[in-house]
Amino acid sequence: MERIDDLGIEGLKLIQDTDLFCFGTDSVLLTDFVRIKKGGRIVDLCTGNGIIPILLSAKTKARELVGVEILKESYSLAVRNCELNNLSDKLRFINDDIKNWQQHFVTGWADVVTCNPPYMKVGSGFQNPHDLKAAARHEVFATLDDITSVASKLLKYGGYFYMVHRADRLCDVLCSMRSANLEPKRLAFVHPDPERAATLILVEGMLGASPSLKLENPIYVNWK
Repeated sequence: MERIDDLGIEGLKLIQDTDLFCFGTDSVLLTDFVRIKKGGRIVDLCTGNGIIPILLSAKTKARELVGVEILKESYSLAVRNCELNNLSDKLRFINDDIKNWQQHFVTGWADVVTCNPPYMKVGSGFQNPHDLKAAARHEVFATLDDITSVASKLLKYGGYFYMVHRADRLCDVLCSMRSANLEPKRLAFVHPDPERAATLILVEGMLGASPSLKLENPIYVNWK
């Protein structure tokens, strides 16, 4: 079932299909965490319905944004969302496996790569029997290492990688980033409220940087 949501910024709207994976607070938090210079290029991996590049089109002064999505159903929604918001002049979407990045980009094309990836390893937790939702929640088409590896190739030297992930996979995330030469530079823990432990992390990595990690202030989704 489809609905149109108001994104609350510059009149942007988003078509969502409840049979697919709908965006949540994690995508919004990630776009707030991203830093990019005016005129930069952004690639969003596992873009889904396009929520992250659409929000970044309003929150940054990037000159070109590209979302890559393997599922045709989600890709079609992303294209429609681009058209709905009249963003075709600086935003486009690619329907392909992120591992086929060389068919669409040259090495070092991007200043920033973002990703709100599937959080669960295949076989861990409850895997939704609906294949489309399973692909959004589980690493069916791309593992964490696939994502960091592709990001490191897409980025120019000194470019930035941004990811939101589950807090309980912090070690996996940092190890995967470092193995792909994406040195973690900033890290923020996201808590449901001040009384509960972090459930998400936001992390920034820089291609080719030397080790030095800054811990940001904790983020509380609900403040009592």
